[in-house]
Amino acid sequence: MRQAQSLHFCTHDGVELHYRHWPATRNEHQPRRAVVMFHRGHEHGGRMAHLADELNMPGYDFFAWDARGHGQSPGARGDSPGFATSVRDVQTFIEHIQAQHGIAEADMVVLAQSVGAVLIATWAHDYAPRVRCLVLASPAFKVKLYVPFARPGLKLMKALRGNFFVNSYVKPRLLTHDPERVMSYVADPLISRPISVTMLLGLYDAADRVVADAQAIQVPTQLLISGADLVVERKPQELFFDRLGSVRKEKHILPGFFHDTLGERDRAHALARIERFVAHCFDAPPARPALLDADRSGASCAEAESLAAPLPRHSPRDLYWRATRAGLRLGKGFSEGVKLGFDTGFDSGSTLDYIYRNTPTGRGKLGELIDRNYLDAIGWRGIRQRKLNVEELLRLAIAHLREQQRAVHIVDIAAGHGRYILEALQGLQQLPDSILLRDYSELNVQQGNALITEKGLGDVARFVQGDAFDRQSLAVLTPHPTLAVVSGLYELFPSNELVGNSLAGLADAVEDGGYLVYTGQPWHPQLEMIARALTSHRGGQAWVMRRRSQAEMDQLVEAAGFRKITQRIDEWGIFSVSLAQRVR
Repeated sequence: MRQAQSLHFCTHDGVELHYRHWPATRNEHQPRRAVVMFHRGHEHGGRMAHLADELNMPGYDFFAWDARGHGQSPGARGDSPGFATSVRDVQTFIEHIQAQHGIAEADMVVLAQSVGAVLIATWAHDYAPRVRCLVLASPAFKVKLYVPFARPGLKLMKALRGNFFVNSYVKPRLLTHDPERVMSYVADPLISRPISVTMLLGLYDAADRVVADAQAIQVPTQLLISGADLVVERKPQELFFDRLGSVRKEKHILPGFFHDTLGERDRAHALARIERFVAHCFDAPPARPALLDADRSGASCAEAESLAAPLPRHSPRDLYWRATRAGLRLGKGFSEGVKLGFDTGFDSGSTLDYIYRNTPTGRGKLGELIDRNYLDAIGWRGIRQRKLNVEELLRLAIAHLREQQRAVHIVDIAAGHGRYILEALQGLQQLPDSILLRDYSELNVQQGNALITEKGLGDVARFVQGDAFDRQSLAVLTPHPTLAVVSGLYELFPSNELVGNSLAGLADAVEDGGYLVYTGQPWHPQLEMIARALTSHRGGQAWVMRRRSQAEMDQLVEAAGFRKITQRIDEWGIFSVSLAQRVR
């Protein structure tokens, strides 16, 4: 029997989470490989300890964490600041294993059950990891609450009361037919019944998004479904599998199994399937689809074309969106933000600068109320979080350059008004050596130069007009940038050829070892509203966006000659910000 080591890793916000490590029994010539395990809700990593011995994989290190608020990890039982925080904890844990234990991400297998499987599916969607494969057992995409209207009721109560806790109704005998597992569940002092409503509702929202957009997940995936599950519903699991974008995927329905799939009495044959799938994923060539032409075929291309197509005149949907547009036109007479959107485009640099400032302005109290509602749209909230994430990664890249004793020459090729660049520098002990801001819009250049003067940065910063898609003009930037930024640009243009040219120009310009901060939009809950009701800066055309999965965006960046280092994403999974390094 393997002996576990009890260890800790530090999260992005300074919390020490507990995990267990079962070292492999390998010879020195075998490659380092790992199985990283994520437990179900209410439980902890120790509940998966049996798998380190029962899975016949002696050459693999095994790891299992205790999520926030679970097991030996700190925090209120069953709680986390948010579901997205726990997803980011997954990314931090994977990075820790790479750095601390020397196991490459591509040599990891991720094995997760129930709530842990939803965490991992969300992580795979939002972060596009390069792990070898996923094994998801009974993912809790939809928990059987059994109470009518339970979900809207919980939302209403949370709005009125704030966060609170509910206890699980699940009895251990409903989880498994294995009497030893039932007894150990009852006797385990680290198992807790409560779960916070913040986590429960976050679980539901993330599950809805991931099931709807599972085509964005490219990692080889094995799905195990318990055939007699009394805790979660099967239909979302089936939909998730059908929509999965993985080239290599397989589904197994296990008749008679209760929810604790990996702890069932007759689990041996299920574990044998995991062993076989993992071995095949390591023996066969990597199976990930090439996405550089996803703008010409595939789900996101079809989605964008559908949004661009006119609706049948006088159909219910046509009437609905005509009424929405009429309401917005009425609103621009009161709301300064809505008016600016119609005047300059809802995707313009002027609109984004207004969104960043986040100060409601309008005619009287009604105008301010309308403008506040406009500014609080989920897309604009995501934009403001994207700004904060860009600023964080800018400061991180600058710190790396300073540690390497290199000059800091920043270029932003589509800066809008440049606010996020200039405000990211506030509080730095040492300013960059140079800042070059570029934008295609003459108005943005004028406003950006005014902002440079306002911030007192005229000695190091300048703003010029330039085309972000002109490879030749980017390639000859002087001085050669050591830190390039592209924020909120590529999301507005569906063509991967355009984006590829732009990235290639930056790759020509950025010094070897220099950095690139880039953004993406893998998801948006208001795509149809934007396409049917809002206008673009390009001559008042409809603002139709083609989403790029994180995997597609990362492939474009990699093809240009950059290696992704780290990533941030907002709590809704809308806008990602990544940091990559130029490698030749």
